[in-house]
Amino acid sequence: MILKTKFKDLLVFKNKSFKDKRGYFKELIKENRIKKKLPFTVMSYSKKNVIRGLHIQTKKSQGKFISILKGKVYDVALDLRKNSKTFGKFFTCILSEKNSKSIYIPPGFAHGFCGLDKENYIIYSCTQYRNAKSEKAIKYNDKKLKIKWPTKKPIVSKKDQAAITFFEFKKKYLK
Repeated sequence: MILKTKFKDLLVFKNKSFKDKRGYFKELIKENRIKKKLPFTVMSYSKKNVIRGLHIQTKKSQGKFISILKGKVYDVALDLRKNSKTFGKFFTCILSEKNSKSIYIPPGFAHGFCGLDKENYIIYSCTQYRNAKSEKAIKYNDKKLKIKWPTKKPIVSKKDQAAITFFEFKKKYLK
């Protein structure tokens, strides 16, 4: 089942899961459902209270189909498409192994998440390959964005601690 959002092309998927006494089998992605090629797939692991993001590639921006293999995350997508009706606004949802939800975030969004379980395994299928030289980060706790992260003790990388503000990003990369 595909759930539309107020953000153009940002979709939430309720995946089919087939359970029995042995465990389950889950369909994660069918390219024909999102009509996108996804040539690059990566995985990340995060502990509880880890915040990753908000990340974007300024050149060859990636669309991302995100699913949770194990655990639960608070997922955030920030619209940075300058001609979008929802520019500067963000979308949040809970993705988890149990709720079987996935999200497709189109190119032009910054993405981040917070690990909610002890162990969180996330898989990303992307529309573009990684371009490390164009990777940028916007402060997860930028006061202008007002994202209410679900942790009082965030664990954040040095790279994300040094991220720029939304205002700085707009000024430098969205001319």
